[in-house]
Order: sequence, then structure tokens, then C-alpha cells
Amino acid sequence: MPTTLGYGDIHGLAHAICLLLEYTDSSYKEKKYMTGDSPNYDRSQYLHEKFQLGLDFPNLPYLFDGAHKITQSNAILCHIARKHNLCGETEEEKIRVDILENQSMDNLMQLAMICYIPEFEKVKPKYLEELPEKLTLYSQFLGKRPWFAGDEITFVDFLAYDILDLNCIFEPSCLDVFPNLKDFISRFEGLKKISAYMKSSQCFQCPLFGKSAMPGSLENTGEQPDSLNQASSFFLLSTLFFSPQASLASFLLT
Repeated sequence: MPTTLGYGDIHGLAHAICLLLEYTDSSYKEKKYMTGDSPNYDRSQYLHEKFQLGLDFPNLPYLFDGAHKITQSNAILCHIARKHNLCGETEEEKIRVDILENQSMDNLMQLAMICYIPEFEKVKPKYLEELPEKLTLYSQFLGKRPWFAGDEITFVDFLAYDILDLNCIFEPSCLDVFPNLKDFISRFEGLKKISAYMKSSQCFQCPLFGKSAMPGSLENTGEQPDSLNQASSFFLLSTLFFSPQASLASFLLT
């Protein structure tokens, strides 16, 4: 069986996995489960298979790699990273990898919670107020290193890139006072295989606005029209991560 990555027709937790698969020159195929249109947002394409796939903890994303069937996005990243020696070499590097693996998921959950609570307009200013403090910690942790664990890239750089990039989608100027983080983003996007993948039609960013967010949708070209305000950016992020009508609980189980 060829290596298969299963996920929904959204950016979400699969993006960092795709980037790592591309960077490691892994041969794989994607299986995207589509969500239906309003008002039911039918998920039967996945639900009909969910308990027939032989997964210990059925969920999306999943990875089939030979005899291995894996769920949980970070477990998938770790599996790929171990195959390609991208988990750090020294004990200090491995500790830094462990720290950032968990920290990046914490920050991702914070972003998800903001996106999916009805009072997001009220909590948005507080998120923006606290964002520089969060980014300061990333900046200090990276320091003058080229990569977050040290001199060599590890799988947590893919997680860090994803969360930093998503925050830039929400607030494009958020990294302006963090030159080392901006350099990190440029360094990552400049990697030969990453650059080629991002320019290819295979790179799945999905429409920025999902079916239930606003009338119409925009292709994710990496840029936002000037007319998009911060309120619509929150809708953008919520639909970028989740299929329509998704609950926070379903995200936390991913």
C-alpha cells in the first residue's frame, strides 16, 4: 500500500505534515474527504469509512505508511521525522524539540478557541494585545539559531512555521518587530523542496473563506485583499482550520 495521508478538504493540521513529506522527498498520495454544502455540511464520505480503516483511534488526519497506521498529527510528524533523522541529535536539541512540539500545539489551540467562540469580536482585542508576548517567547527561543533546535532543521520547525504563518494571515504585521522570526520564515520558505512545493498546484491551501463563513470565497494565494478587515480574518482562520459547523471538541480530538 502506498503511503497515504488522509484529511479533509481544508488546510488545518495536515499542512505541516504535507510540508514535511515534501521536504523529505517522501512518495505519498493524499485522500481528501469532502464536506457537503449548506445546510447539512454532509461528512458522510469520511464517516462511512471512519471505523473501517483499521485505526486504533479513528480520526483525521491519518497516515498509512506500510504496516503502520497512525493518527494524531504530531504522532504522524514524529514518525516521519524519525525515519529521516529530524528529531534532533543531542539531548539538548531533543529537549528543545519536545518543548516546541507541545508549545506550538498550545498556541494552535488558543488560536482555534478564539476562532470558534461566538464572542470572538469581544476577545479579539485581547488576543491581539497578547500576541506580541507570545511571539517574543518564540523569538527568544530561536535566538540567533537558524532553526529552533539548533543548527539543523527538525520537524518542529514545520510546526513553528505553520503557527507563525497563520498568525501572519491574521495580523500581517505581527512579525515586523521580530527580525529573527521573519528571517526564519524566509529561510524555511527558501528551502528548495519547500519552495517548489508551495509554487506547485499540489500545495493545498484551500479557499480562505469556507462555505459557511461569508458569501463567496478566495483562493489562498498567500496575500489578502486590502478590503479584508480583522473581523473577516477571524472567519478566515476558523474556516481555514475547520470544516463548516465543526466544534472545538472535534478539533481537540484531532
